[in-house]
Formats: sequence, C-alpha cells, structure tokens
Amino acid sequence: MFRDRAVQFADRMKWEVSVDENGWERDEYDALDPLYVIWVNPDGGHGGSMRFLPTTERTMVREHFATLLNGADIRSPFIWECTRFCLGQKSTPRVAAALMLAGGELMRAFSLTQLLGVFDPRMVRIYAMIGASPEVLGSMGVGRDKISVGLWPFRPHDRLRVLRRAGLSSEISEHWFDRSFGHAVQEIRKAA
Repeated sequence: MFRDRAVQFADRMKWEVSVDENGWERDEYDALDPLYVIWVNPDGGHGGSMRFLPTTERTMVREHFATLLNGADIRSPFIWECTRFCLGQKSTPRVAAALMLAGGELMRAFSLTQLLGVFDPRMVRIYAMIGASPEVLGSMGVGRDKISVGLWPFRPHDRLRVLRRAGLSSEISEHWFDRSFGHAVQEIRKAA
C-alpha cells in the first residue's frame, strides 16, 4: 500500500510527499492509528486503499487545507475524513468502486452521515463514473493543479449504484465487512 502510494502521489502526480528509504509514502496521519480499507488482488498484492480518521481528532483538511473551507471547521462524530485514495499498479476498473463501497459500509455501520475529503480534478471523473460524487465545499487552483474539498453522503440509492459499478452483491459486501470487524453492519449499528 505505501509503495503504491509513493508511485501514485510522488511519481505520477508529482505531489510533495515524503518517501522513505523503503520507497514508502507515509505521513503524520498514518501514525494516528487510522482505519485503512485495503483491496487485496487475487495475487495477494495491493489493489487499492483509503485511510479514514474521525474529524473529532486531527485531520489533513483541518491542518493543511482549511483555506478551502473559508474558515469553517468540520468536526463531528458523524463525519470521518477519507484520504490517500490510492489505486494499485495492478488494480482493475472495479477497485475504485469497491473502495467507495467500503467507505459506504463504514458509514452504515458507524452511523456516519458523510465522509470528508480532498481531491483533484482527475478524481471528479472517477467519482462520477462510480456514482458517488461529493458536494464540493471549496476549491483553489486551476486545471490539473485545482484541488477541492468535499463531503460525500451515502444514501441507499448511492449504495446500489456503487454495488453495481463494483460488480458486487450486498451480501458479499456485508460478508467482507463482517470478516473484517467480527460483527455485521447491523450489529455495530445496534450497539452504537
């Protein structure tokens, strides 16, 4: 995952990120015990991933992209930040949708209302293709250098669109969640 992040963010996108001697891209937020969603390819390699942190704690948006929000501070136990959306070098077209679906399953399980994230113009097309476009809260820059911050709701009809795009059934998605957390989405919601 961290090697693919280096390839995506440092090599391809030319972002100013830190890459260590192992070729891994890691930042200060990886040290905050985030929750990662990781797609594993059939060969066991990294297919794609995302990182999640609650907005009640430190976030990349608050500490590095606050100007995009014109002074607003998004802090809620019902909104988590989603960053480092990364597609592996051997990912298939459905991986992006599967990652977005996983984010939606987290929202369902933990009663989240929205996800918060920063994205660039190339992701706008990907999000639209998946059927999970954000509400843009602010942007700066132009062309390929434009950066935006947005909120993603995850409504039931969004989930159905993303399931179709990922080529997955609701039962499979829920099974994966259960295997990852040891509890079904519905059990976690009841306990909360």
